[in-house]
Amino acid sequence: MSVTALWLAVIGSGLYHGLNPGMGWPLAVSAALMERQTQALPRALVSLAAGHFLAMLAILLPFSAMIVLVSLEREIQIVAACLVIGLGLYLLITNRHPRFLARVSPAKLGIWSFLVAIAHGAGLMLVPIYLGICSIQDSQGHQAAGMLMAADVQMALLVAVVHTLAMATAGGLLAVGVYHWLGLSFLQKAWFNLDRVWAVSLVLVGAFALFFAHG
Repeated sequence: MSVTALWLAVIGSGLYHGLNPGMGWPLAVSAALMERQTQALPRALVSLAAGHFLAMLAILLPFSAMIVLVSLEREIQIVAACLVIGLGLYLLITNRHPRFLARVSPAKLGIWSFLVAIAHGAGLMLVPIYLGICSIQDSQGHQAAGMLMAADVQMALLVAVVHTLAMATAGGLLAVGVYHWLGLSFLQKAWFNLDRVWAVSLVLVGAFALFFAHG
């Protein structure tokens, strides 16, 4: 049940990231409308997904190397949870978007997606969930350090793939609906801002991870 719940969290966070306009699906719609080509929409969505996937790996892979230090596994989980809580509190207090994101050309959606996922803590949100999955699997039997690292790197890849597929599916369905039926006027009339929800969700994920790390 614990493993199932953690994997559902990986998928759920991906769906949540995909639905959040801040992760870029409105830019995919805008790019397709400006180019006036239907093919531009899937190209833009693929670029966003690729950038998001690379951002997940950039955050998860360092932790997959650290987790080899099995004796410090609990401490690593606590530090990761505190980082997630700290970022969530920072976003709640500042409520400002990093200015450098505005300087990235809309044509470079992959780079923009990578940077925004890093800046807003999308990858960091996955870390406590990923560490939980690894700790459950590692507790099933002792492994040599090399085998443990290989297994954890593979798990980081799998978590990133599953999360990104969920993110791309949710964001892609919204983008297709807006592009083909609702139009950009829908975004102007019914824009929804998830910044506060995003920050609170970071704090909650970190708090749960901290609770289980102490348990």
